[in-house]
Amino acid sequence: MNIRSSSAGILLPIFSLPNPYGIGTLGQEAYDFVDFLIKSKQSYWQVLPLGPTSYGDSPYQSFSTFAGNPYFIDFDLLKKDGLLETLDYEYLRDESNYINYSHLYETRFIVLRAAYQNFKELKDQTKFNDFIKDNEYWLKDYSLFMALKYQNNGKSFNHWAKEYLNKDEVAIEKYYIENNDEVRFWSFIQYIFYKQWLNLKEYANNKGLKIIGDMPIYTAYDSSDVWSKPKYFQLDEKLVPKKVAGCPPDGFTLLGQLWGNPLYNWQEMKKDNYRWWIERFKNASKLFDVIRIDHFRGFEAYYTIPYGDKDATRGKWEKGPNVKLFKTIEKELPNLDIIAENLGFLTPEVDKMLKKLNYPGMKVLEFSFNPNDIEGSVSNFEVNNVVYPGTHDNPPIRQWFDELDEKERNYVKDYLFFKDDYDCGNALIRCALASHCRLAIISFVDYLQKNKEGRLNTPSTLGNNWIFRIEKNDLNNDLASYIAYLTTLYHRN
Repeated sequence: MNIRSSSAGILLPIFSLPNPYGIGTLGQEAYDFVDFLIKSKQSYWQVLPLGPTSYGDSPYQSFSTFAGNPYFIDFDLLKKDGLLETLDYEYLRDESNYINYSHLYETRFIVLRAAYQNFKELKDQTKFNDFIKDNEYWLKDYSLFMALKYQNNGKSFNHWAKEYLNKDEVAIEKYYIENNDEVRFWSFIQYIFYKQWLNLKEYANNKGLKIIGDMPIYTAYDSSDVWSKPKYFQLDEKLVPKKVAGCPPDGFTLLGQLWGNPLYNWQEMKKDNYRWWIERFKNASKLFDVIRIDHFRGFEAYYTIPYGDKDATRGKWEKGPNVKLFKTIEKELPNLDIIAENLGFLTPEVDKMLKKLNYPGMKVLEFSFNPNDIEGSVSNFEVNNVVYPGTHDNPPIRQWFDELDEKERNYVKDYLFFKDDYDCGNALIRCALASHCRLAIISFVDYLQKNKEGRLNTPSTLGNNWIFRIEKNDLNNDLASYIAYLTTLYHRN
């Protein structure tokens, strides 16, 4: 395990970075944020999944578990490479505080196609062709999937013609030959994304900053992963899911959470020694220094809901691959740094699995102020954890505090020893930094003291999620100095 003890980091998704063109990208503002983190004496930058988003705009519902998000490609960097002129994209200027995904969908690919046309004029295509070869496991299938998707007006693959739905070899090869330029366009997008991302990562690493990236446990149904390798999923003969993923009812959601993702066919995956998972982790290890696995408990047992149900009340638990999967991965990839998101409904079996693997788990302070739960209180946090005031799924600290009842607010104020309600943010941040946990990650929206306007995601809702953006002047020297002061004060630099 190479995660530094007594270290600190900041959570901010790429899409939340400032940028003149509607969404955060891998351009200059990302490099500026790296510099800001270094000034702030941070060791880690946590981002959310980087995959291309589908319906609902969630980074946890992607067209591919391997591909990068085209929206994150920076236009100014393409101009620097000689692939665009300012006039190609200046008309898309949009510096609003919230992302308009429908506008991005309608306009972004027009600019990227212009860049591709210019790219085709370059005589030397060696690096591009090498990229295609090096990523053969997933890239051709993904590029074919996206080309077919756009030919079918964005429809889910289960509504395509039968020969494409079932990946008939003759039909697919014929399509590939006849539409080779369109397929190469989608490969070009990935080539550019990976180039820009890996350059940014190298810049961060050279400054001493490591990147923590998220790996969603599940794939989206409408994805190249499911379309290209249906045998790995619990589907019927028409490629319709038999059961789907979610969470059982609890005190927060009386009907449970119906995620709708297809479930894995673990018996089939085991037959080839979990090759898909090994390739997935191998790819993630190129993109990130540390991999945070979302919904880690699902590898011990996963909740299954009959396909077609309107809620999660009829679901049941089934056993997952447990430690065997990760031991198999470790044999081929022995130096992975992994954080296990072990939140939600946990059992002794989940704790046992985590202890065997010795991965750091997670602690969330917003869940830790129950006067009747001594075991879950901050004073009992163990060292081998990553502590967060709140994650991307939680409300910002100020919203969380405002929504507590009076008795709960008073308990938090007494516990953290502050009087003014506005000080709740600073108090909770200090609590995280002062904890025993080896790593403290603070959401940047909490350093900015945002209220509900800064919320990144409200689980089980559609709309108004994944849209918040910071402003350029948020990355100021005063804030960097304050964060550096706290980081040094609590010996986390």
